[in-house]
Amino acid sequence: MAMQAKDIETLIKEAFPDAVVQITDLAGDGDHYAATVVSSAFKGKTRVQQHQLVYGALKGRMGGELHALALTTSAPA
Repeated sequence: MAMQAKDIETLIKEAFPDAVVQITDLAGDGDHYAATVVSSAFKGKTRVQQHQLVYGALKGRMGGELHALALTTSAPA
């Protein structure tokens, strides 16, 4: 079962309430997305750590309901 972009955004915002989240469906199949996430929670974290935090926010859905997610993460300027 594919995920909706809004569901991905909701999960990320639950974990990072201050986040600015932009989700793009890359293939139109509800299975391949790109996400840009800007949150103060990423300050001082490496890119890998930032991505791990986002994957954690998805609560195990990566590889199941959500097949692919290209991430761009950063802390606010």
